[in-house]
Amino acid sequence: MLPALGRIPVNVITSVLTNILRSQKLKRISSVGQELCGADSVDVMNSPGSEGPGEEASVEFVYCRGVVTELLKYGPKDLHTASKSPNSPKTLILVIPGNPGVVGFYKTYMWTLYQTFLQRYPVWAVSHAGHCMPPESFDMIEDASVTEKEDVFGLDGQIEHKLAFLRKHVPRDTNLLLIGHSIGCYIILEMMKRDPELKVVKAVMLFPTIERMACSPQGKVMTPVLCRLRYAFYLPIFLLSLLPERLKVGIVRLALRNLDALDNSIIPATVSLINVDCAANGMYMGSQEMRLVVERDNTTIHQHLSKIIFYYGATDHWCPVKYCHDIRKDFPEGDIRLCEKGIRHAFVLDAGEEMAKMTAEWISDDLRML
Repeated sequence: MLPALGRIPVNVITSVLTNILRSQKLKRISSVGQELCGADSVDVMNSPGSEGPGEEASVEFVYCRGVVTELLKYGPKDLHTASKSPNSPKTLILVIPGNPGVVGFYKTYMWTLYQTFLQRYPVWAVSHAGHCMPPESFDMIEDASVTEKEDVFGLDGQIEHKLAFLRKHVPRDTNLLLIGHSIGCYIILEMMKRDPELKVVKAVMLFPTIERMACSPQGKVMTPVLCRLRYAFYLPIFLLSLLPERLKVGIVRLALRNLDALDNSIIPATVSLINVDCAANGMYMGSQEMRLVVERDNTTIHQHLSKIIFYYGATDHWCPVKYCHDIRKDFPEGDIRLCEKGIRHAFVLDAGEEMAKMTAEWISDDLRML
């Protein structure tokens, strides 16, 4: 049964669940809608960010490789237009998220980076395909036949999704400072490998899951969940998605109550995950991570070593300290750092500002040389 289910597209599963609930005369009593996603538009949506660190952010929804994609932008919204200005820095700081790939988690981190450099450089983030809840004017999938054929929601599909985003939205001569978090680091290495002509000035790898994921302490727990048991979570998540917005926010706050320095800007992003499409797409991608992220790509790392900064956590159960020691042995000349501040793997929960200030120090010299 489970292997067969694994071949069922997520949108089909969702449709089945929806029809079951409709047959029982249940209906959705609330949705996040415009509160989290902005105002309606046909092709691209723009909305101001929420209160706090993201108040000057632009949120856009576009289709990329046939799947709705959320963009979070500080600075110019259109680099093709901005690049024509003589004063344009022709530089982009781009964040590639972990899994779940919801850009709203990175608001504080991105805002701090943007402000630290006096708003001189645009700071953008691109979501993973299908990890954001689309607004009412968008379907999750633009063309189901293309999506299924190219496996856009899978790990390889997400890599090609980011390259497609760059081709369409970023001028080819733009200097790129890529910042990856968790599986976003693996994606960046693959991007640099598949498109060596990218003008990558620096690649910052935060808590990098670039090898032996299933063998890590957290991987040993999550591999059976993601690869064999994830289907059991679809119906409960779908039922939770029917709850009133206020109640969902309360549940999220309750779940995160033990965080002393909780960043409130991540609450809407967390609430948006109470959606069966987003959750299923994230878990499907996670199942592929467990199977495919095995050997570290030493060839690509060696080729771009002078451009890469690795930052490992001292208490990270996804990429344990042993992985840091191992890569240091293989690349003694590399810039490979081990956290001494007790920052967790999911730093966006309570240390986005601190992490951004450190990142700014690391990349400031590279920016000055451009």
